[in-house]
Amino acid sequence: MYLPEKIRNIAIIAHIDHGKTTLLNELLKQSKVFKEHQAVPERVMDSHEQEKERGITILSKHTSIHYNGYKINLIDTPGHADFSGEVERVLGMVNSVLLIVDAQDGPMPQTRFVLSKSLKMGLCPIVVLNKIDRPHADPDRVLNETFDLFVELGATDEQLDFKYCYASALSGYAYLELEEKKEDMIPLLDMIIEHTPAPPGSLENPFLMQAATLTYDDYVGRQLCGRVLEGKISKGDQVVHIDTSGKETKSTITRIEGHLGLDKIIMDQAGAGDIVCLSGIPEVMIGDTVCSPDKIVRLEPIQLEEPTVSVDVLVNDGPFAGKSGKHVTMNKIKERLYKEKRSNISYEITETADQSKITVSGRGELHLAVLLEAMRRESFEYCVSKPMVITKEVNGEKHEPISRVHIEVPDEFSGTVIEQLSKKKGEMQHLNVDEQNIAHMEFLIPTRGIMGYRNDFLTNTRGLGILTSIFDSYQKWKGEIPARPRGVLISMNAGKANAYASFNLEDRGRLFTSPGEEVYEGMIIGEHNRENDLIVNLTKGKQLTNVRASGTDENILLKPPRKFTLEDAICYINDDELIEVTPEHIRLRKKYLTENERKTKKNKS
Repeated sequence: MYLPEKIRNIAIIAHIDHGKTTLLNELLKQSKVFKEHQAVPERVMDSHEQEKERGITILSKHTSIHYNGYKINLIDTPGHADFSGEVERVLGMVNSVLLIVDAQDGPMPQTRFVLSKSLKMGLCPIVVLNKIDRPHADPDRVLNETFDLFVELGATDEQLDFKYCYASALSGYAYLELEEKKEDMIPLLDMIIEHTPAPPGSLENPFLMQAATLTYDDYVGRQLCGRVLEGKISKGDQVVHIDTSGKETKSTITRIEGHLGLDKIIMDQAGAGDIVCLSGIPEVMIGDTVCSPDKIVRLEPIQLEEPTVSVDVLVNDGPFAGKSGKHVTMNKIKERLYKEKRSNISYEITETADQSKITVSGRGELHLAVLLEAMRRESFEYCVSKPMVITKEVNGEKHEPISRVHIEVPDEFSGTVIEQLSKKKGEMQHLNVDEQNIAHMEFLIPTRGIMGYRNDFLTNTRGLGILTSIFDSYQKWKGEIPARPRGVLISMNAGKANAYASFNLEDRGRLFTSPGEEVYEGMIIGEHNRENDLIVNLTKGKQLTNVRASGTDENILLKPPRKFTLEDAICYINDDELIEVTPEHIRLRKKYLTENERKTKKNKS
């Protein structure tokens, strides 16, 4: 067990793709936590299946290294704004943050968000100017921009006097001055030891801890993870668990685990300042207090920012319901969603009185899509509605969430982007064109205006644009925003799609299905070239004759159909459409409207 003064707790925060996980990889390698011939994968901390596929960090993860007699507990945090709840929860466990900033791109929207949270909690960040070896890196400019951001966010004099270093996480070196020799990460480790405060707390006080994250072990059940605030804890000790309602329950600690590299290690005892996982408290939830029976203390629950986007999850009542999913009933879906809520408090779950649907609220489309995709892979089958922004009423007026959008595009495309975002009620805040002829733009735009825009953005900028967004504030409702500009092609009957019908429909729009796929009446099988919906027959076969002529039976060449990911589909559909999600398929269909909904729609039109 380490004394508090020999422990350093630090979180790594940054905008997406600025090198957090790569830097952590290199710190683990150079601290020799891996065996000599151990195969170490790229982005070793991204262990979640979707993290590997998407190339982003979704869940906060804990690890630790030993260096010069110190134990450094490191927490890797997500860089995407939709998973900011993960960042908010872990900042209470650390005493400093490592702010990674790309030496070419400079501070970005998520940099602003995570830095703001850190400064409000009184943490003094250490700044790492990463990717210093990139051809167009400009560390002096980026350092000045980072200082300006600190000032803008109201940093104290102590926080403004931040320590910084230069690094290339990919090449595995860090240094304090530009003319220094580039060797290893030792300068960064020394800076962490010297400038990160030791955690407060005394080993002599009664035990006190708060659950910041939850994990599950097949043998010992639910485990809480957090920093020991006071005292020490040993296996077999009795503790009092206090939930958010104030209910007190006595429990016995059955296992204590710490982290070393990628492994969990069993510990006999843990003390103040250390970050550990405790087993033996089956009903523990995030934000609950665990304390010694000698001194009952109830800590304030962890406060998170409210969700801004919601979707409705319904039972799949389509013609193909139950063909591939194992869990298809509302009870099963509800049970799975509440299980997620217990381990991830950044989601909100709301049931309707008639239990016809469950509303899931989160920070954005990606935040919701990750949960829904996880359920799909667990053999759940369900339908999802179009995402809706969560509005508020302030002084009798309707307010909606506004996003701050940062865009980088070649200057030739900037006019198109400005025109499109203006139609979506976007207000330009900043425009700058650098020496590489790249336009840097910043907009304030209603969140509902940016939903579904990313695909059009990539198409219009030929894949050369970068778009990132983050929640900014609630403002007055901005009025109507134009919906999807094109209608859809709807199947008029059930059967198998065939190549002949598909070929004849290609002039009408882009198809979503391939020949041989089963379709049904009301299923959306493509996008119409015009703004209206069109009902079509995708199963119509070619009329056979007993006369053969030259060119009659030539091979039909079809364009590849557009295939949706769950995230793409959520952004694509309209209010009167649903996504049918099964383990094997993602289908779009028209919503079966109730009588009241039909009347409402008719009155609106």
